[in-house]
Amino acid sequence: MTSAFVPAISAAMTLSRKSVLETIAAEPDRFDNKGLARKLSVKGDARRDLRAILRELEEDGLILKSSKKTFREADALPGVMVIQVMKIDEHGDMIGVPESFKGEGNAPQVIIREGPISKKSKGHKSAEMSVGGRALCRIKKRDDGTIIAQVMKKLGTGPSEHLGVLYEGGRGWRIKPVSKKARDEYKPVRLPEGAQNNDLVFFRSTRRNKGDLRLAEITRTIGSADGGKSASLISLYENEIPQGFSDAVIKEAKSLKLPKIDGPREDLRHLPLITIDPVDAKDFDDAVLAHPDENSKNKGGWIIWVAIADVAAFVTPGSELDKAARDKGNSVYLPDRVEPMLPHELSSDLCSLRPNEDRACMAVRMVFDKKGHKISHKFHRGLMKSHARLTYEQAQNGFLGSPEKEAEPVLDVLQNLYAAYGVLKQARAEREPLAIDLPERRVHVNDKGEVTGVTVRERFDAHKLIEEFMVQANVAAAEALSKKNVQTIIRLHEAPDRTKLQGLMDFLPALDLKFTLSERVTPKRFNRLLKQAEDKDLAETVGMAVLRSQSQAVYSADGSGHFGLNLYHYAHFTSPIRRYADLVVHRALIKTFDLGEDGTSKEEASRLKEIAEYISSTERRAMVAERDAKDRYIAAYLEKHIGAEFDARITGVTKFGLFITLDETGADGLIPARSLGQEYYAFDEKKKALTGVESGNTYKFGRQVRVRLQEATPVTGGLVFEMLSKGEAGKAPRRNSRDRGNASRGRKHQRRRR
Repeated sequence: MTSAFVPAISAAMTLSRKSVLETIAAEPDRFDNKGLARKLSVKGDARRDLRAILRELEEDGLILKSSKKTFREADALPGVMVIQVMKIDEHGDMIGVPESFKGEGNAPQVIIREGPISKKSKGHKSAEMSVGGRALCRIKKRDDGTIIAQVMKKLGTGPSEHLGVLYEGGRGWRIKPVSKKARDEYKPVRLPEGAQNNDLVFFRSTRRNKGDLRLAEITRTIGSADGGKSASLISLYENEIPQGFSDAVIKEAKSLKLPKIDGPREDLRHLPLITIDPVDAKDFDDAVLAHPDENSKNKGGWIIWVAIADVAAFVTPGSELDKAARDKGNSVYLPDRVEPMLPHELSSDLCSLRPNEDRACMAVRMVFDKKGHKISHKFHRGLMKSHARLTYEQAQNGFLGSPEKEAEPVLDVLQNLYAAYGVLKQARAEREPLAIDLPERRVHVNDKGEVTGVTVRERFDAHKLIEEFMVQANVAAAEALSKKNVQTIIRLHEAPDRTKLQGLMDFLPALDLKFTLSERVTPKRFNRLLKQAEDKDLAETVGMAVLRSQSQAVYSADGSGHFGLNLYHYAHFTSPIRRYADLVVHRALIKTFDLGEDGTSKEEASRLKEIAEYISSTERRAMVAERDAKDRYIAAYLEKHIGAEFDARITGVTKFGLFITLDETGADGLIPARSLGQEYYAFDEKKKALTGVESGNTYKFGRQVRVRLQEATPVTGGLVFEMLSKGEAGKAPRRNSRDRGNASRGRKHQRRRR
């Protein structure tokens, strides 16, 4: 036996689960695998035994590993930690996790408090922090196991995690961020065990560099970037959108049954309600019906029913389903999948208004006069049966008198719906809401995750009919609750602020259009501008500009008014399967009008403001994820067409280049300013234009151009183009010393490129 072998046997003899656990407990979060080996004098082959013990302790839930690979006891946390807010729970409390655990499945959850830490402290306003905020907190564990984090100091966004692709190139391993805004790649400090080329990884940038690259620590691996469906996966993870449901949520969903007709629940199955949805719809949460009003005092008037899936009958306040739905806030619709707010057992079964099946519903019966003005409304809770499931195209053909087989049994229903819509259109035209009608492009993805095409959705009267019926139902819900002085979550859309309007006004003269602030800003004035743009073949360009000038619609427990729809009372009532706000409104109606025992709880009523703020944030992240996924899929589609030429329009101008939108696919890309020619191009912010300082050639916002695709990066969704159209002739701008210097550098740069 050699002397080198003796220490290994000695270390192995003293190595045990107990000794490892005691060492970790004595100094939590200090030692990683190698540090423990040094502390315990473990060498040679005994290190394999140490790794096995650590795996066993972790699997048994006795120790936890942080993102820095250090260990601590499962129930041990340092006295002071940086905590990040992750969500609002059912009591309105801010729930956070220690930053060192963020993103890990075993992360301990803490309740963030501003007041003193004690057993009696509860219900305090949670540090006035929002989801994603960070704070340095003092940690204390109560006897009941609850962990309380008292805020000591609010922090900035700090060292956050980023998503990237790990790949091995000619210069070794690198991390390429998936964000379009990222300019640099990173070098990993160390590789995770089993790392593979094109792994999707979360990483944190360090403050250290190696050569010209910033070093980064990989915190976790979530899958492979290979394969067509990674675009949606990246978008979901990058925007921290919860995926799937816990076993407890699924178990609760599977135990639910259809409610019976009793108490306030009426039998509405005799009503010939029908659903009209997209051809690829998986769930049907609204049904409609219209017929002439037989009341002699309302000649020419109409009665319209809108029935909505009664989600509140199954998702009750404080239940596991309720917690999961609020955590998600809304469903997320991506080109190849839906990340639903509710499990399949509800979203596409019990709460889906499938034809010829009994379904629980919340319904509103609305009476309109012959000019389309609402006279009255009343809410009902019942059991309904859809008499047909039609697509928009099938409904449209029925309206026009050429019904398909599916529509023939309900042709009279369709004709009544169309006639009632004709009346509602009169009142809508009188109200004149904001009429931005931008094309909606659909990305078609096959089972392999490959994009097979991009099309513009046809827009029928059937679409507009359903939209107007839903708007009227939403108005009725808001008015009904407001009349009873009941606070709920409303949809708030404020008038645009002056700063955004000034930006709109500055560039419109370049398009020979005008908009001033001398008159009160109303949707009607915007509509006049949009009509002028349409006459100049600038409808989409100006429509996007007007849309960007608007305030963002949010959920709120205070205030009222929807500027875009030109309505004073407005709440979301019609989509509780996919929006938590609608579920809150349903509960308020149930409570207010004695429609059951499962209405608004006291806890929910006291937390409306926090819930509204939170679901506004989940809506924003869903919109970003949906846009990013679409961009990535289109980039993957166009990657096969490098060098192809396209018609496009300039939709943005900055000092570093032109943003363009392709006519056919709606894809957005960049033309770098340095690629426009052999001279420096100066940026005119007011005219939204780039102008050559020597030639005067100008590229301005809104212009139709021809471009060639140079780069397509599916992982980020980024597209880079080359300008083929010549700039419009113009007068060279007066140059200052900076312009002359930039022009000189521009010529040198072009010579190097050649």
